[in-house]
Amino acid sequence: MASVTFDHWPYPRWIAHRGAGNLAPENTLAAFRLGASHGYRMFECDVKLSADGVPFLMHDATLQRTTDGTARLGATASPVGGDHPWATLSQLDAGSWHSRGYAGEPLPSFEAIARYCLHNGHFLDIEIKPTPGLERQTGEVVAQHAARLWQGAPVPPLLTSFKPQALAAARDAHPELPRGLLLATLPKGWLEAAVELTCAAVVCNHALWDKTSVAQARNAGLRTLSYTVNDEWAVQRLLELGTDAIITDRVDLFAPT
Repeated sequence: MASVTFDHWPYPRWIAHRGAGNLAPENTLAAFRLGASHGYRMFECDVKLSADGVPFLMHDATLQRTTDGTARLGATASPVGGDHPWATLSQLDAGSWHSRGYAGEPLPSFEAIARYCLHNGHFLDIEIKPTPGLERQTGEVVAQHAARLWQGAPVPPLLTSFKPQALAAARDAHPELPRGLLLATLPKGWLEAAVELTCAAVVCNHALWDKTSVAQARNAGLRTLSYTVNDEWAVQRLLELGTDAIITDRVDLFAPT
């Protein structure tokens, strides 16, 4: 597995958000396939743990928005992590909420998505999305699975998180896997935090990048990634700033290069 550094950055500029943005049920294999059909070669997804420690794809802290879990598990806001084993979660319908054509689409395990990407030569940006209280455990488990699955692969996945504890645990478990600190704001010490975590990149709300913040990141040896960029004017601004990657829902609007 090749190391990822500022000078050796193997990832493409364009990244499909949650597989295919809003065009398919997010964080499903169907979304990845649709994103790939639009020419995307790198995908972002959210990974958390089931009650029995199986990493799987889901963004939210509860099941109600993107599965039929609230109906089938009998709760108004069924929590995802800690309460339900993978055997239960894997039986949920994660497609009907989006549209009838995706009815019955299951929640994918992280291993299933990893194997899809590896078999097709795709790159992956894994957001570690822990259930509160499971930050370190989730970071460690996701890193362990990623290291195992990508063993011998030419390019490792990028591990990102808003939770420094999760990134620190991933670093401690497998320091060879590249990491990116996710930020919704640029608080005092943001750059120092990314450096302390030995990150390869900072991934932040696209509006936060300007000439100063881009220069600060680059001078610290960090690549600059942006989420979630769905407007042409925003793309143009980021390109002019020289940022390194753009995460978008609009796989139908922007042709990846």
